[in-house]
Parts: sequence; C-alpha cells; structure tokens
Amino acid sequence: MTTYIIRRVLLMIPTFFAVSLVVFCIINIAPGRPGQQAAQDGTEEATGSKREAYRIFKSQFNLDKPILFNTRFLISKGEVLEALEKSINKDRKYKPSEQMEAVEWIEDCGEYVVPHLLTIAKETKDETYRYQAIQKLSENAQRKVIFVYGQKPSEETRAYNRAVNKENRELKKRVYEREAETAQREKVVSRWVTWFESVKAKRYSLSFGQCIWRFFFETRFATYWWKLLHLDFGISHIDKRPVLEKLLGKVKYSLTLAVPSLIIAYIIAVPLGVLSAVKRNSMTDKIMSVVLFMLYSLPSFFVGTMLLVSFSKGSDFQWTQWFPTGGWQSPNFHQLTTIGKIKDVAWHLVLPMTCMTYGSFAALSRYARTGLLEVINADYIRTARAKGVSEKMVILKHAVRNGMIPVITLLGTVLPILIGGSVIIEVIFSIPGMGLMTYDAILNRDYNVIMAVQLISAVLVMAGVLLADILYAVVDPRISHS
Repeated sequence: MTTYIIRRVLLMIPTFFAVSLVVFCIINIAPGRPGQQAAQDGTEEATGSKREAYRIFKSQFNLDKPILFNTRFLISKGEVLEALEKSINKDRKYKPSEQMEAVEWIEDCGEYVVPHLLTIAKETKDETYRYQAIQKLSENAQRKVIFVYGQKPSEETRAYNRAVNKENRELKKRVYEREAETAQREKVVSRWVTWFESVKAKRYSLSFGQCIWRFFFETRFATYWWKLLHLDFGISHIDKRPVLEKLLGKVKYSLTLAVPSLIIAYIIAVPLGVLSAVKRNSMTDKIMSVVLFMLYSLPSFFVGTMLLVSFSKGSDFQWTQWFPTGGWQSPNFHQLTTIGKIKDVAWHLVLPMTCMTYGSFAALSRYARTGLLEVINADYIRTARAKGVSEKMVILKHAVRNGMIPVITLLGTVLPILIGGSVIIEVIFSIPGMGLMTYDAILNRDYNVIMAVQLISAVLVMAGVLLADILYAVVDPRISHS
C-alpha cells in the first residue's frame, strides 16, 4: 500500500503540470485582457495617461510577455515597419481592431524592437513614421522596475528601482513635437543613436545561451510556474492582493457551508439507498425513486430562488418570513455572544445548506442503491443466509460494506466542492466564499484567481481519487494495491 501511495503521489506531479498548462493556455489564449477596454476608446481618443497606466499594468502582471515561447528576438525590421504602419493607419485602410493590435504588439515587444525602431527613425524619409518611431522608442527602451507585493522590498531592489526610474525619466524626454524644426529632430535621433551604442553590448547583443534562455523562460507560463513552485499564485488584478491570501480568507466560508451539507447528504443518502435496494420493485422503492429523481432534476438556481421567495424575509407571505435573504451574518453580529453568533450563522445557512444538500443525497442514494443491488445476490451473501445469519446482519455487515464502492468513487468529485463550494449557491445566497470569489473573478477577468481555483480543484480531484482508492481496500478486502 505504501509503495502504491508513493507511486500515485509522484504521478500527480506531471499530471499537475499538464493540468496547469491546459488551464493556463485556455485562459491566456482567450481574447481580451483585464483593463484593456478602459484604455482602448480608439487610438486617437485614448488619453496618454490611460495608455501609460495600461502599459504599466501589463508589465506588473506579465501580460506583455509571450504566452509559451519567446521568439521576439527573431523579429525583423519588416515586421516592425508593418506594425508601425498599422498603428499609424495613415490611409485608413486598416480596421480599428487591427490598429490597436499593432499598437499593443509594439508595446508588448518592448526592448526587442528598439534596434529596428531606431533604424527606421534614422532611415525613413516619412516624417510621420519617424515621429511615431521616436515615440515608441521612448516607451520601449524603458526598463521594468521590480514590483514586490505583500512584503517590503530589499534595499538592493529599491536601489535598482531608483536607478531604473531615473533612466526611464530621461528616456521619456527624448521626443519632439510634430511641429519641431529639422535640426531639433535630427538632434533627438542623434541622442538616441549615442544612447543605443552605449547600451548595445549589454542589453541588445544576445548570445546563443541567452536566446535559448529567453525562448523558454521569459514567458508568462515560465514566470507563472516559477511562482507556483514557491506556492505563489500571483496577485489579483482587482484589489492587488496576493491570490493565496484571498483564497485562505474565503475557504472558511465554503467549508462551513459544504462540510455539514455533505455530512447530512451522506447520512440521508446511504440509508435511503439501502432501503430502496432491500425493497426493490416494491411500492416504497417506486415512490422513493420518483421523488429522488424529481429532486435530482431540479436545478439548484431554481430551488435556491424559490427558497428565497418562499421562506426568506423578502417573501410575500408574512407567515413564512423565517430566514434571512442572504449573507453570512446579521448587521449586529459583533454585538452577540458566542452562542448567539453560532446561532446567527447557522440561521443564515439553513436555506443554502438545504439547496446544497437535496441534489447531493438524491444522487448519492441512487449510487448506494445500485452498489447494493450488485452484491445483494452474490454467492457470499447467499452463503451467509444459508448459515442462518439474520437478514439484518447480512445486509448491514456483509452487503452494505461492499456495496458502497460506487459511493466511495464519488469522493473524487466531493473534495473540490468542499473547498470551492458551489458557485451558483454562494452567488444566490451571497455567501462570501470561494464560489462567489470565483464568480467575481470570471466577471472581472481576474486570471490569476481563476487559474488558482482551477489548479486547487485539480489537486483536490487527484487527492480524492487517491483517497477513494485507499478506501476501496479498506471496504473490500478483495482489493489490493500491493
């Protein structure tokens, strides 16, 4: 058994890597970025402050890096010139979306297009192109500062950031107005040439090893996985808080809702499944099957809404206004005693727990019935009956134990629910758990939170499957993992 567990745990590592890659790609390949719409009212109408804020935002969250592989050091001057042409859109032959894509592409390429932009600024005879190339140079030549969240940056980091900010402020000034005289324009270009020659060897002359390194590791995925190795899920785009901190703050609410609901569901489901199997094809079995199938078919959002309409304080019926309309606690929660606080939270959770339980025990009871029916006529059951063992002992001691295999199998899907809660139920009843947080993250394109929730769910599924395999051997002695 020990060898089996170690083997399965080791197998989780490549599985987790594959899952994280799939989740990362799905989310990052999807069109659109957080904060993009606010900065894109059209190239001409968007203010410089908005564009600058969006550029810094992308830099902070590594949205300006390539997704999986970095080939930007292979960009040609022709590609840069084409992107520059689209961003200028002098003849209005490109769509606004193509124009904005070109603008973002040049911004995201950063230092990789600096040599080409400088060459275009020196060689072009079109003043519009030269002006735009200089503007982009002043942006792309700037280095990134090191952003540290949740902790105080070291003195070395602060010194580096001060030096970078000083250099960036100087580079921002190396532009000219459209109406500037030819001599001034040439002076600015000359200053850029001098600057480039001074930093060329250090920043823009890449060795083969540096190219290989940048190809694999200067990407969003490599950055993300390096953080994962340190249990760092990144920073939330919404409130700039560490994602792990947000998750830990929400887990208690989801657990408080899910754990009692799950326990109640199993307490109800297993006896109902056993009773239904023992009385197979009887009127009791038929009635229970109809009722359970009806419960299982009712969607949780419908049941939740009906519970609020019928039994909350917002109900039209005065005599059924028993429970709160939602939330976790009353406004005077902090003024209550400890016992009062427990009662207050429990009263708020009655409706959401009811909504979360009914579907679970309906499904679990069917699985319990099916599992028991598979073993109730087995040879060892008939042998036990032939030995004179009472029917009650035959069912409870022999049949139920081995018939619970299907119910145990469901543990692989139960653990994610324990942590993640139910998104629909938490939204309907305003429970501030991980489900509601996930819903808000999806609406706000908070990629780091979404990926963290999905990865945690994947890990819990794998842990649930492993736990189920272990319980198989505990419940059924015939199963061995040696």
